[in-house]
Amino acid sequence: MKFLIDNIFLFGLAILSGGALLLPMLQKRGNKVTTLQATQLINQGKTLVLDVREGNAFAAGHLIDAKNIPLKDLPQRIAELDKFKAKNVIVVCQTGIQSSKAVTQLAKAGFAQAYSLDGGIAAWQTQGLPIVK
Repeated sequence: MKFLIDNIFLFGLAILSGGALLLPMLQKRGNKVTTLQATQLINQGKTLVLDVREGNAFAAGHLIDAKNIPLKDLPQRIAELDKFKAKNVIVVCQTGIQSSKAVTQLAKAGFAQAYSLDGGIAAWQTQGLPIVK
C-alpha cells in the first residue's frame, strides 16, 4: 500500500497513457473496410468505387472502374450517385481521411452501405493490389 501511495503519480500516468492509446480504437469513425473486405465486395459485384481525390491524383492511378468525384464537389454532384443507393459504395482517397468525410455525407444522403477504404489508396498499393492510370 505504501508503494502505491508513494508512486501514485506514476500509476496515474500509466493509466492516462493507456487510455490515450485505447481512445482511437473506441471512437466510431464511420464505416470502414480493409483492403481484403473491399476486394471481396468488389468481386461480388454490385459495388461502386468512388474516388474522392482531385482529378490529377485520380489520373495518376486509381482502382479499376472507379468513379471520380472530388470531395469538394460531392455535395453538388451527389445526385449522380442516386442509382447506387441500394448498392455498396466504397469511397477511396489517398489515406482514408477524406473518404471518411465523404462516407458521412453519403450516409446523410441516404446511402446505408457506404464504406471508407481504411488506409486509402496508399494501403491498396502497399498490398500490391492493381490500379489503373
